[in-house]
Parts: sequence; C-alpha cells; structure tokens
Amino acid sequence: MELIQSFSVDHTRIVPGIFTSRIDSLGGDSVTTYDIRLKKPNREPVIDVAAMHSLEHIIATYLRNDPDWKDDVIYWGPMGCLTGFYLILKGSRAPREIYDLILSAFKSVDKAEDVPGATEVNCGHYLMHNLKMAKWYADEFASYLEANAQSADIFEYPKTERLVTDNGQHFFDS
Repeated sequence: MELIQSFSVDHTRIVPGIFTSRIDSLGGDSVTTYDIRLKKPNREPVIDVAAMHSLEHIIATYLRNDPDWKDDVIYWGPMGCLTGFYLILKGSRAPREIYDLILSAFKSVDKAEDVPGATEVNCGHYLMHNLKMAKWYADEFASYLEANAQSADIFEYPKTERLVTDNGQHFFDS
C-alpha cells in the first residue's frame, strides 16, 4: 500500500503553522487541503478535546460566515492527533495567501461569548465544550502566527527523506 501524502511530512521537524497538505482536482477545479498546525507533534501536549471541539464550532462558523471566503470553504475540522485542524478550500492558494484569514479566524475566538451550535439539538456531544480553554489556545496560536509571520518554517512542510533502492523499495527508518 502506498504511504498517503500527509504521512510523508516529517512530524519530528514540523512546527505550528499553515501548510498545504494536498491539492486535488475535482471536476476540473482545484481543491486544497491545508494543515493548520497548532502544536508540535510528539513534542507538545495535544489540544484539550473539549477545547478542540469548541474551536471547531467557533472557527467553522466564522469561516462559513466570512463574506470574502464563505463560498470557498468546503470543510473545517480537527486532526485525529489533536495537534491541529484541516481546512479545505476551493481553488489553489499558497499558505501565505490564507494567513490573514486564519489569523482573523483565531482572533475571532476571543470575541465569542458562547459556542455556536453547542446544544443537544445541534451537536453530537454538546456537553463536551470548553470555551475558556478554546480562547487560550486560539490566543496562543494567533500570537505565534504574528510573531513568526516572516518565517518560511510556518508555511513550508519539512518533508521526510526516504531512501529508495534501485528496485523502488522505500525505507522508512534511518
């Protein structure tokens, strides 16, 4: 089985940031999946589950209501490893081109007075939210993005280097 693209990223070297995970063609149009990484994988504690859930609700609502972006937003959701989110947008833009959108989305969390859709009718686990911690994580990430806006490290994935033999066999440990 082929290793999927997101597993080819060197998770020992990735830092928080905004990365292009993959670009797909869908009926002649491009669709881009972005890795919005808040934590260093395997180095920092993951995001609290209830806070992650709250961030998902608040930022999804923000993105789908932004007048300049709402028609391009396909998906916003958490990574299974709880170190960040995936954003899927119509089109193909460099990560730097969505920097302002992501920064403003995370800054918007501070203004939230409640978690949108956090009711039994609207949410599959409406009791699992933590707005206070969501605000803390959002502020931490927004401050980090602002402090590192000029660094290429927050926009370019570190790729793993795989040894490939003459017959095409991949070695994943070195």
